[in-house]
Amino acid sequence: MDAVYSDAAIVTQLDDGATEIAEGKGDYTSSSSAPAVVAAALGLLDPYDGDEVLEIGTGTGWTAGLLAHRLGDESVTSVEIDQAVFTAASENLKRAGYAPRLILGNGSEGWAEVAPYDRVHVTCGVCEVPYAWVEQTRPGGVIVLPWTPRWEGGYLTLLTVVGDGTAVGRFHGGVGFMLLRSQRWELPQLEGNYRKSSTYLDPRRVVRAPAGAAVAVAGLLPDVYGAHADQEGGEFHLSLWSEESDAQVHYAPDYKAVAVLQRGPRNLWDEVAAAYLRWLSWGAPSKDRFGMTVTRGGQHIWLDSPDNSITAVNRHAEQAE
Repeated sequence: MDAVYSDAAIVTQLDDGATEIAEGKGDYTSSSSAPAVVAAALGLLDPYDGDEVLEIGTGTGWTAGLLAHRLGDESVTSVEIDQAVFTAASENLKRAGYAPRLILGNGSEGWAEVAPYDRVHVTCGVCEVPYAWVEQTRPGGVIVLPWTPRWEGGYLTLLTVVGDGTAVGRFHGGVGFMLLRSQRWELPQLEGNYRKSSTYLDPRRVVRAPAGAAVAVAGLLPDVYGAHADQEGGEFHLSLWSEESDAQVHYAPDYKAVAVLQRGPRNLWDEVAAAYLRWLSWGAPSKDRFGMTVTRGGQHIWLDSPDNSITAVNRHAEQAE
């Protein structure tokens, strides 16, 4: 009960159910989100009386129950991909006295049978927003999701669907969510020798810059992943990868230059460095100045206005237009 009433996420499944939760070790694949994060997301959702809500990711059933309490069972449709999680949520909701419409299926496809919806509430991390969610939302309706780019960071994002089949919106508080299953990341299995070089740009500055830098890099390089770690003696290591390339960047306090290893057709560190320096050249804009637009053709990140899309840094690390 202390855990339940604490402001912390509670992991409820490991390795898609292959590992018993009591083991305590494994990949987190389902959880009950921290109450403060749930409150922030539902606050952005802001449903009216009579609104119909599509939820992506039923999980324990807690937020489906909150929405059913607010709007009525008949107004809530929640989609869960995992059979065991779906069964547990059904039992939890029944015991709590709620009966929203629960669907066992792929949440990335939404649930078109009772569309359109006034609100879409997403409880898993999303790299690319599935267009089905936009299609299934009324004009003027909103989608609240945890945008989780491959680069650093994750942000609650509120998108409003406008009349031409486009959704547009901005980023809010930072969050961390387990990814939509169809968008999980995998490390590439690459072969070949690394190209050795060095840089005077401190990778710690790139990673620890304000959130605006992370949004800019993610927008300019949407297919590049990053992971970093502090090491003993003040050393720092940054790993980068894409489907066909990877890079290792290592800072050591005893050396002025930073060691860089890059492999594959792309020089990923050069691309990340160019994106970071491009952000600086814009005046280091904050996260609040960026936004996202989603269309049938995909999504893009913009600065200040949807008309000012930031263009991807190309594979030769040239600046964005």
